[in-house]
Amino acid sequence: MTVTDTRALRDAFGRFATGVTVMTTREGDGTPRGFTANSFSSVSLDPPLVLVCIGNNAHSGPAFRAAPHFAVNVLADAQRDVAKLFASRSEDRFDRTEWHAGPHDLPLLPGSLATLICAQHKLVEAGDHVVLIGEVLETQISDGPALGYHRGEFITI
Repeated sequence: MTVTDTRALRDAFGRFATGVTVMTTREGDGTPRGFTANSFSSVSLDPPLVLVCIGNNAHSGPAFRAAPHFAVNVLADAQRDVAKLFASRSEDRFDRTEWHAGPHDLPLLPGSLATLICAQHKLVEAGDHVVLIGEVLETQISDGPALGYHRGEFITI
């Protein structure tokens, strides 16, 4: 495989099993925004930093670039429908699922295994994505099986 073969590269990346998150924030006018992401990772404990990669063409991209705060909702296995909804192009995602406003008025998804409230720390341009690095301000956790993603399919972790 050559690295110019994008389908083969996507297939290679897909061999790495990941957890599934829904990233949420608000636009300047208060409209909630969110998307499903498996390109999420912890970065540092001191200071507490996380990152998510956002495609330059993502509909919610401008909102996340401009927002001072965002939330990471780490999904439980029971939230497969939520993951699919936020991975869709649907404009009414927040009308079609349960959520509540949390710290900094961020939209939070009940039933998540973990919620991380973050302040934007840094944006790094990286190819066809931007890496959004956030400083974790607060966390909430619960127990249960995690939702995973492997080879284009949801799995239970």
